[in-house]
Amino acid sequence: MLTQITKNVWVHESSCMQSNATVVKGEDGVLLVDAGLTSDEMASIADDLSKMELPVALGFSTHPHWDHVLWHPRFGNAPRYGTAAAAAHMQASLSNPNWQEEEAADLPEEVAGQVPLDGLFGKITALPAGTAHLPWNGPKVRVIEHSGHAPGHAALFVEESKVLIAGDMLSDVFIPMLNVAAPDPVNDYLAALDLFERMAGDAEFVIPGHGSVGQGSQVRKRIEQDRSYVTALRDGTPTSDPRITSPKNGWEWVAGIHDWQAQTITQKQQ
Repeated sequence: MLTQITKNVWVHESSCMQSNATVVKGEDGVLLVDAGLTSDEMASIADDLSKMELPVALGFSTHPHWDHVLWHPRFGNAPRYGTAAAAAHMQASLSNPNWQEEEAADLPEEVAGQVPLDGLFGKITALPAGTAHLPWNGPKVRVIEHSGHAPGHAALFVEESKVLIAGDMLSDVFIPMLNVAAPDPVNDYLAALDLFERMAGDAEFVIPGHGSVGQGSQVRKRIEQDRSYVTALRDGTPTSDPRITSPKNGWEWVAGIHDWQAQTITQKQQ
């Protein structure tokens, strides 16, 4: 079910990993960001949009991970964009004849068999180089591209509503996950947080890829919390991040992710 955040922004939260799909209303339909996880959940979003008499005018994937590049036939044939780096990553992945088996191996058990690994999976088009705002007939949506979490990751900032759609960052339940395969993952992530402050510093809402919508002062607090966590990783110091020390029920496994990530970053710096 879609939950309204502002007069033209809605969110659907999945039962799996609190994954968020975002809807932004435009003149000719909606922008659908990170469309959902399971076939049933995406059909539910389509039902809500049908009741609102709003077609999908544009799709966007914040980054090329399986849970952000899904689509449903009922969303129609609207253009689906991502950054050039994200689109290239998906094209390379889909060129592997065994891509379905490899993607299926990464699915959480709770949604295995419910995620459509079909011909619509990952079919995103590269935004033209230098695109500052999404090309659509709707509120101005600024593209904030960075390399903090994944190749070609992009946050979106709905300027009129002051909503930052952060992709897999600024979560209240999930620690920052760095792109550890990159040459300098720590500074990539810190640079992304700096971009958020510079380009969306007046945001009044933040929608993370996983977790609860943040409002008001929570936006700035989440940026600072993520920066503190990543700085501790860089310096090899202990962290008191509550997402690890006192996690929300069902998110206890995040501590294991932290241990792995801390070890990986330490080894990379040696």
